[in-house]
Amino acid sequence: MGTTSLAHAVSEVQVEDQESNWRQALAPYAQPDIRRSLTCLVTSVVPYLALMVAMWLLLPVSYALVLLLAIPASGFLVRTFIVFHDCSHGSFMPTKRGNTWVGVLVGLIVFSPFHSWRHEHAMHHASSGDLDRRGRGDVDTWTVAEYRSKPWLSRLGYRLLRSPMVMFTLGPIWALALEPRIVPIGARPRIRRSHLYTDLALVVIVGAIVLLIGWKAYLLIQIPTIVLGGATGVWLFYVQHQFEDVYWERSEEWNYIDAALAGSSYLKLPKVLQFFTGNIGLHHIHHLLARIPNYNLQRAHDENEFLHRAPTISLWQGLCAVRLKLYDEDTRRMVTFAQARAGLGARAT
Repeated sequence: MGTTSLAHAVSEVQVEDQESNWRQALAPYAQPDIRRSLTCLVTSVVPYLALMVAMWLLLPVSYALVLLLAIPASGFLVRTFIVFHDCSHGSFMPTKRGNTWVGVLVGLIVFSPFHSWRHEHAMHHASSGDLDRRGRGDVDTWTVAEYRSKPWLSRLGYRLLRSPMVMFTLGPIWALALEPRIVPIGARPRIRRSHLYTDLALVVIVGAIVLLIGWKAYLLIQIPTIVLGGATGVWLFYVQHQFEDVYWERSEEWNYIDAALAGSSYLKLPKVLQFFTGNIGLHHIHHLLARIPNYNLQRAHDENEFLHRAPTISLWQGLCAVRLKLYDEDTRRMVTFAQARAGLGARAT
């Protein structure tokens, strides 16, 4: 055996050995660093709030400048949401109490009830990639066979829901501003209190801001920021689990590790976008071990070769993935509506 072949064989053995002991391999990265966490918090929340004030000051000058500032403000809103997200996994602060307090307070900035969102998001991690347990934290996805079986009105509703116009305009307003205000029917007392207390706190905070600057000024500042930041968040949630060769299996065949490494993408973004999105593009690592704080994800990826097997998606590929609408169980691929029609026609003939 040549030197190159031998090195390759040794590398393969090392990767397989590391993959079989992935918890041990990733454990060192799942330790929050209080200084880095506080730095992450300061570089997320402070710029966001400062830009919101700057947008208010610019309202009498030029609304075009306000909209221009809404772009970086929405980026810092996304970054702030990642702090909230990490707290929900208990990965941001060293203690459970610290994660809860930071999560609750940052949740007011991103309009989300911490305890309720934490519960719902945990369900997403437990079911991601499972065709029999869809609907937790993802954009609603049907299989080709399910789409065929639905009446035309249901298919129309699905098409509207999956259209970019709805997903990236109405979707952010629903996901950030409206849906979190609704207490789920049959929710446990802790979840109900999470919604009610958050809603009450937001009434007080937003009410005070409106009294100070007026409702019109508040909406002119907040709405474009929510739409831009929310649209980015919706797209991130979409592309992390909606790419062509994504992993989906029925419950009896579903595997946690495969769902993480094959059903979650490595969205390789330019460094500036990676900063604003809090490294969440390294989604395969996050789903494998959610206790890793966002600032350790890149290092974990770089230092563990078995993580490189995850599907890598560029920014352009991520944008193109929005065209994918249905999962084809026969080809095990996400497909467009046109591809689904062509495939169905071919099978019909």
